[in-house]
Amino acid sequence: MASFNKELEKELLQAANSLLYPPSSLNNLLRLLCQVGSCLSRVEQSRAESKKKELSSLSKALIADELINNSDVDVKVALAYCFSELTRITAPNAPYDDHQMKEVFGLIVSSFEILYDKSSRWYQEKILILELVAKLRLCVLMLDLECDDLILEMFQHFLETIREHHPETVFSSMKSIMVLVLDESDDISLDLLSPIIDSVKKDNEVSVPIALKLGESVLQSCATKLKPYLRLAVNELGISLDDYSDVLASVYNNR
Repeated sequence: MASFNKELEKELLQAANSLLYPPSSLNNLLRLLCQVGSCLSRVEQSRAESKKKELSSLSKALIADELINNSDVDVKVALAYCFSELTRITAPNAPYDDHQMKEVFGLIVSSFEILYDKSSRWYQEKILILELVAKLRLCVLMLDLECDDLILEMFQHFLETIREHHPETVFSSMKSIMVLVLDESDDISLDLLSPIIDSVKKDNEVSVPIALKLGESVLQSCATKLKPYLRLAVNELGISLDDYSDVLASVYNNR
């Protein structure tokens, strides 16, 4: 065990040093970020303090402008995975200040954009990111930081990208995150409620049944909290309940 820890500390420090001068080749950079993510995934939360120096160096290297502002989609996802693992290790404390955490959350949310693509190079990492966001309740920190636009984007990604082929953990993680956001919100905007309402249109029973199921499940779990907001939304949007799942009418009528 001591040998393993020493080797891991060495790998973390080497990764931090390598990231100070990231490779110019995209493939080499992605390979390096993959190694970093692998290293971080092997760090137990209980041993974070013993690796404080190495983790500090690595966290500073990861948040550098050259990396955080990289426009390549694969780099963004690879970074998001590294950040989610780093946040797991440092929990309940955030690894960065508020401004930097907003940037981190921006990358994390963007990684959910095409989660339906099983052929994606980072498909498994995206699922791991989603699981960590749910497990660590990172959406509560997003609320605290007033990341309203990112939370809305995250809801939209969930309802647009969930597919029947996803493992059950994807559905449960998405539901957990959405329910937690709604339960912890002091106020629920029409913008945030609209994608949930849209997901339970009867048309989706054929086109995207799993999205309808997710929307229904969230509505049922938050029925008491959502009822007054739902009534306002239905009236303001001028929608007919007949065009939507019976679950929407049930919550609306408090049955």
